[in-house]
Amino acid sequence: MSDLIIKGNNILTPDGVRPAVVLVKGGRIHAIQADLPDDARTIVDIGDKVLMPGINDPHVHINEPGRTDWEGFDTATRAAIAGGITTLVDMPLNSSPVTTTVQAFEEKAHAATSQLHADCGYWGGIIPGNENEIAALINKGVPGFKAFLVHSGIDEFPNVTAADLEKAMPIIARHHLPLLVHCELTDSQPAIQENKRSYRQYMASRPQSWEQAAISLMIHLCEKYNCRVHIVHLSAADAIPQIIAAKEKGLPLTVETAQHYLYFNGEEVPDGNTSFKCAPPIRERENNQRLWEALKAGVIDFVATDHSPAPPELKALDTGDFTQAWGGIASLQLALPALWTAGRSRDVTLPQIAQWLCEKPAVLAGLQDRKGKIAMGYDADFVIWDPQRSFTVSAEGLYHKHKLTPYLNETLYGVVEQTYIRGIRVFDQGNFTLAQGKMILNTINKHD
Repeated sequence: MSDLIIKGNNILTPDGVRPAVVLVKGGRIHAIQADLPDDARTIVDIGDKVLMPGINDPHVHINEPGRTDWEGFDTATRAAIAGGITTLVDMPLNSSPVTTTVQAFEEKAHAATSQLHADCGYWGGIIPGNENEIAALINKGVPGFKAFLVHSGIDEFPNVTAADLEKAMPIIARHHLPLLVHCELTDSQPAIQENKRSYRQYMASRPQSWEQAAISLMIHLCEKYNCRVHIVHLSAADAIPQIIAAKEKGLPLTVETAQHYLYFNGEEVPDGNTSFKCAPPIRERENNQRLWEALKAGVIDFVATDHSPAPPELKALDTGDFTQAWGGIASLQLALPALWTAGRSRDVTLPQIAQWLCEKPAVLAGLQDRKGKIAMGYDADFVIWDPQRSFTVSAEGLYHKHKLTPYLNETLYGVVEQTYIRGIRVFDQGNFTLAQGKMILNTINKHD
C-alpha cells in the first residue's frame, strides 16, 4: 500500500505533461501509472493543477553562521519550500567563517541542525592558499567549489588568480566535481560612476567585457585541466559565442543565469532604487532577450536565484548610492513565478520550466539520480502549483528574513499551493509543518 497517492491531469514527467497517478512509498516514487490502484485510500486529487518535481536551487546565500542577521537556515529554507524549492545548495561566503576549511564546514553544518525545512548542501570555497583543504572538504561531502575572479565583497573570501586556480583545478578535476566561478575580471581602467544614483552609470561600471574576459580565462583552464567549470549568474550576452564554441568542442562547461536577468530590463530600473543592485548588473532589454534565446537553445543550462539578501540598511536606500549599496537580490521564494511570468510571453513550456529549475540544477550538484524528476526511484519531492493564477508580491507574503526585493508590487503568475519532501507535505497554502529537510552530502568521492 502506498504512503501517498497523487492524481492529476497535469503531471510533469520526463515524457511530458500528462494525466497520471503517482504512487509514493518510503519517501520515494514507487510508480507512475494511468489508473488508481485497487487498494487506494488517501488520494490527493490535484485536478488541473501542475505536479512538478521539487525545484533545485544550487545558488543560495544563507549567511549562517556569523551573518544570521542577514538571513539564516530557518528563514531561507522556509521561504524555499513556500516557493516550491525542495533542495538548495548554500554558497561558501557571506557566512562567517567562510566555508573554505573543514572546521568552517562543520560549524555551518552544526548551525543548520534542526533548522532545515528543505534539503540543503554546502559548496566549498576556493581562495588563495587553501588548496590543501580541498581534498578534506571533498571527504566531508561538498558537491563542488566556488571561486570569485573579482572581489567578492567579503574580505574573508578574496578572489583567486589564474595561478591559484592552476593549483586547485587539478584536484577538483580528479574528483570530477564542478568549480563554480563568479566570472568578472576588472580591467585596468574601471568606469567611474560620477552620478552615484544613476543606474545606467552603475551598469556601465561593470561592463560586459569583464564577464567576457573572465569566461575566456575559465574556458582555457577548463580545457587545460579537463575540470568541470560552471559559470554562475551569466548576465553578459556578448559572452554567448565563446560559450557556444567551448560546448561545441565538448568541454565540461555549464552555465546558469538568474531570474532577475530574465525578468527585469536595465532601462526600467529607477535611479536610486538600490534594491536592484547586483553584480554582474541587470543589463539592457536587448541583452536580456539574447539571454532568453540562449536559454531556450540550451546554451545556458538552467536558472538559479543567487538569493543574496542583506539588512535594508546595507542597501543605502536613504541615499540611493549604487556605489555604496550592498549588491544582491532577495528572490528565493519567487524562483518559479518570476521565471514563469517572464517566460509566458515567450512561449515557454512547462517541461522547459522543469528542465531549467528542477532537472539541470540537480546535475550540477550531483543529485541527478535522486532529485529533479518525477520518475521511479526518485525522491518524492513535489511542488503543486497553478500556472494560471496570479498574485502581487507583498512584504507580508514573503518568508525571507528581510522583505526588500525589486519584485515587491510586481504581479506574478504561478501560485505555489503545496510542497512535498520525500512524500511529506511540508507547505500547504501558507501553512508549514515541522522541518523535514536533511543535509545533502556528496558520497561518491569520499575517501577517494
